Amino acid sequence: MIATENLDTPPLRLNLGCGSQKMAGYLNVDRFGDPDLSLDLEQLPWPWADNSVSEICLIHVLEHLGKTADIYLGIIQEMYRICQPGALIDIVVPHPRHENFLNDPTHVRAITPTGLRLFDQRLNREWIEKGLPFSTLGLHLGVDFEMIRTHLKPSAFWHQRHPERPIDEALFMQESLFLNNVVEEIAMTLKVIKPGRG
Repeated sequence: MIATENLDTPPLRLNLGCGSQKMAGYLNVDRFGDPDLSLDLEQLPWPWADNSVSEICLIHVLEHLGKTADIYLGIIQEMYRICQPGALIDIVVPHPRHENFLNDPTHVRAITPTGLRLFDQRLNREWIEKGLPFSTLGLHLGVDFEMIRTHLKPSAFWHQRHPERPIDEALFMQESLFLNNVVEEIAMTLKVIKPGRG
Protein backbone atom coordinates (compact mmCIF):
# COMPACT_ATOMS: atom_id res chain seq x y z
CA MET A 1 0.00 0.00 0.00
CA ILE A 2 1.30 3.48 -0.91
CA ALA A 3 1.92 5.86 1.96
CA THR A 4 -0.31 8.91 2.08
CA GLU A 5 1.05 12.44 2.06
CA ASN A 6 2.65 13.54 5.33
CA LEU A 7 2.86 17.32 5.59
CA ASP A 8 5.31 17.16 8.54
CA THR A 9 7.99 15.21 6.64
CA PRO A 10 10.54 17.26 4.67
CA PRO A 11 10.46 16.51 0.92
CA LEU A 12 12.79 13.86 -0.46
CA ARG A 13 15.41 14.33 -3.13
CA LEU A 14 15.82 11.11 -5.12
CA ASN A 15 18.82 9.97 -7.16
CA LEU A 16 17.15 7.14 -9.05
CA GLY A 17 19.28 4.48 -10.71
CA CYS A 18 22.32 5.90 -8.94
CA GLY A 19 24.72 3.04 -9.71
CA SER A 20 28.03 3.88 -8.07
CA GLN A 21 27.37 7.65 -8.37
CA LYS A 22 25.83 8.44 -5.00
CA MET A 23 24.89 12.07 -4.37
CA ALA A 24 25.04 13.77 -0.98
CA GLY A 25 21.67 15.03 0.23
CA TYR A 26 19.74 12.55 -1.91
CA LEU A 27 18.23 9.15 -1.28
CA ASN A 28 20.31 7.04 -3.67
CA VAL A 29 18.21 4.28 -5.21
CA ASP A 30 19.17 1.38 -7.46
CA ARG A 31 18.43 -2.27 -8.08
CA PHE A 32 22.13 -3.18 -8.11
CA GLY A 33 25.24 -2.28 -6.13
CA ASP A 34 25.17 -0.68 -2.70
CA PRO A 35 22.55 2.10 -2.81
CA ASP A 36 20.81 3.68 0.18
CA LEU A 37 17.66 1.86 -0.97
CA SER A 38 17.60 -1.24 -3.17
CA LEU A 39 14.61 -1.00 -5.50
CA ASP A 40 13.61 -2.22 -8.97
CA LEU A 41 12.22 0.97 -10.54
CA GLU A 42 10.11 -1.06 -12.97
CA GLN A 43 8.14 -2.57 -10.09
CA LEU A 44 5.20 -0.24 -9.60
CA PRO A 45 3.92 1.48 -7.56
CA TRP A 46 6.94 3.05 -5.90
CA PRO A 47 7.05 3.20 -2.08
CA TRP A 48 7.00 6.98 -1.69
CA ALA A 49 3.99 9.03 -0.65
CA ASP A 50 2.06 11.38 -2.91
CA ASN A 51 3.66 14.85 -3.15
CA SER A 52 6.65 13.78 -1.03
CA VAL A 53 9.51 14.51 -3.44
CA SER A 54 11.01 17.89 -4.37
CA GLU A 55 13.64 16.69 -6.84
CA ILE A 56 14.47 13.63 -8.91
CA CYS A 57 17.72 12.92 -10.72
CA LEU A 58 17.81 10.31 -13.49
CA ILE A 59 21.35 10.39 -14.85
CA HIS A 60 21.73 7.87 -17.69
CA VAL A 61 18.83 5.86 -16.27
CA LEU A 62 15.56 6.51 -18.10
CA GLU A 63 16.80 4.95 -21.35
CA HIS A 64 17.18 1.65 -19.44
CA LEU A 65 13.59 1.61 -18.12
CA GLY A 66 10.27 0.65 -19.65
CA LYS A 67 10.86 -1.72 -22.54
CA THR A 68 7.09 -1.84 -22.93
CA ALA A 69 5.04 1.31 -23.27
CA ASP A 70 2.87 0.33 -20.30
CA ILE A 71 5.85 0.16 -17.93
CA TYR A 72 7.40 3.37 -19.26
CA LEU A 73 4.16 5.31 -18.98
CA GLY A 74 3.62 3.85 -15.50
CA ILE A 75 7.02 5.21 -14.47
CA ILE A 76 6.05 8.65 -15.80
CA GLN A 77 2.83 8.49 -13.77
CA GLU A 78 4.70 7.43 -10.63
CA MET A 79 7.12 10.34 -10.94
CA TYR A 80 4.18 12.69 -11.23
CA ARG A 81 2.36 11.13 -8.27
CA ILE A 82 5.27 11.32 -5.82
CA CYS A 83 6.45 14.81 -6.83
CA GLN A 84 5.17 17.91 -5.10
CA PRO A 85 3.99 20.91 -7.15
CA GLY A 86 6.98 22.66 -8.71
CA ALA A 87 9.35 19.71 -8.18
CA LEU A 88 12.22 19.43 -10.66
CA ILE A 89 13.25 16.30 -12.53
CA ASP A 90 16.77 16.33 -14.02
CA ILE A 91 17.25 13.81 -16.82
CA VAL A 92 20.44 13.00 -18.73
CA VAL A 93 20.34 10.45 -21.55
CA PRO A 94 22.49 9.45 -24.51
CA HIS A 95 21.37 10.89 -27.80
CA PRO A 96 19.52 8.16 -29.73
CA ARG A 97 21.66 8.69 -32.82
CA HIS A 98 24.96 8.34 -30.96
CA GLU A 99 26.91 5.08 -30.75
CA ASN A 100 26.75 5.27 -26.94
CA PHE A 101 23.00 4.67 -27.21
CA LEU A 102 23.11 2.16 -30.05
CA ASN A 103 25.87 -0.07 -28.65
CA ASP A 104 24.36 -0.81 -25.23
CA PRO A 105 21.90 -3.74 -25.29
CA THR A 106 20.34 -2.56 -22.01
CA HIS A 107 19.11 0.65 -23.64
CA VAL A 108 15.46 -0.07 -24.34
CA ARG A 109 14.00 3.34 -25.22
CA ALA A 110 15.07 6.56 -26.91
CA ILE A 111 14.37 9.57 -24.66
CA THR A 112 14.10 12.92 -26.43
CA PRO A 113 12.90 16.42 -25.56
CA THR A 114 10.07 16.07 -28.07
CA GLY A 115 8.99 12.78 -26.50
CA LEU A 116 8.92 14.27 -23.01
CA ARG A 117 6.93 17.29 -24.20
CA LEU A 118 4.07 14.91 -24.98
CA PHE A 119 3.41 14.99 -21.21
CA ASP A 120 2.85 18.79 -21.15
CA GLN A 121 -0.89 19.47 -20.83
CA ARG A 122 -0.59 23.09 -22.02
CA LEU A 123 1.02 21.87 -25.25
CA ASN A 124 -1.51 19.04 -25.50
CA ARG A 125 -4.35 21.54 -25.48
CA GLU A 126 -2.62 23.72 -28.10
CA TRP A 127 -2.20 20.70 -30.39
CA ILE A 128 -5.87 19.78 -30.01
CA GLU A 129 -6.95 23.36 -30.83
CA LYS A 130 -4.70 23.40 -33.91
CA GLY A 131 -5.74 19.91 -35.01
CA LEU A 132 -2.17 18.59 -34.84
CA PRO A 133 -1.74 14.80 -34.78
CA PHE A 134 0.53 14.57 -31.73
CA SER A 135 -0.04 12.20 -28.81
CA THR A 136 -1.64 14.15 -25.96
CA LEU A 137 -0.23 11.89 -23.27
CA GLY A 138 -0.29 14.50 -20.52
CA LEU A 139 -4.07 14.77 -20.73
CA HIS A 140 -4.55 11.04 -21.32
CA LEU A 141 -2.42 9.97 -18.33
CA GLY A 142 -3.33 12.81 -15.97
CA VAL A 143 0.27 14.07 -15.71
CA ASP A 144 1.71 17.50 -16.46
CA PHE A 145 5.41 18.28 -16.93
CA GLU A 146 6.86 21.50 -18.36
CA MET A 147 10.25 21.31 -20.07
CA ILE A 148 12.24 24.22 -18.61
CA ARG A 149 15.75 23.35 -19.81
CA THR A 150 17.34 21.38 -22.64
CA HIS A 151 21.05 21.10 -23.35
CA LEU A 152 22.70 19.11 -26.13
CA LYS A 153 26.29 18.04 -25.46
CA PRO A 154 28.51 17.97 -28.56
CA SER A 155 30.38 14.72 -29.08
CA ALA A 156 34.16 14.27 -29.33
CA PHE A 157 33.56 13.50 -33.02
CA TRP A 158 31.93 16.90 -33.54
CA HIS A 159 34.75 18.71 -31.70
CA GLN A 160 37.30 16.95 -33.93
CA ARG A 161 35.32 18.00 -36.99
CA HIS A 162 34.94 21.58 -35.72
CA PRO A 163 37.79 22.39 -33.28
CA GLU A 164 37.23 26.15 -33.52
CA ARG A 165 35.98 28.03 -30.45
CA PRO A 166 33.51 29.28 -29.51
CA ILE A 167 31.14 26.63 -30.78
CA ASP A 168 29.06 27.64 -33.78
CA GLU A 169 25.68 26.83 -32.22
CA ALA A 170 23.74 27.23 -35.46
CA LEU A 171 26.06 24.85 -37.31
CA PHE A 172 25.95 22.38 -34.43
CA MET A 173 22.16 22.34 -34.40
CA GLN A 174 22.01 22.02 -38.19
CA GLU A 175 24.44 19.09 -38.31
CA SER A 176 22.71 17.38 -35.39
CA LEU A 177 19.60 17.03 -37.58
CA PHE A 178 21.41 15.17 -40.37
CA LEU A 179 24.48 13.40 -38.95
CA ASN A 180 24.93 10.59 -36.44
CA ASN A 181 27.34 10.94 -33.49
CA VAL A 182 27.12 14.74 -33.41
CA VAL A 183 25.24 14.97 -30.09
CA GLU A 184 26.61 12.75 -27.31
CA GLU A 185 23.96 13.30 -24.68
CA ILE A 186 20.87 15.33 -23.86
CA ALA A 187 20.29 16.99 -20.47
CA MET A 188 16.75 18.09 -19.68
CA THR A 189 14.90 19.51 -16.68
CA LEU A 190 11.17 19.01 -16.20
CA LYS A 191 9.03 21.01 -13.81
CA VAL A 192 6.05 19.25 -12.24
CA ILE A 193 2.83 21.15 -12.80
CA LYS A 194 0.01 20.25 -10.43
CA PRO A 195 -2.46 22.09 -8.25
CA GLY A 196 -1.52 22.59 -4.62
CA ARG A 197 1.17 24.26 -2.61
CA GLY A 198 4.13 25.95 -4.23
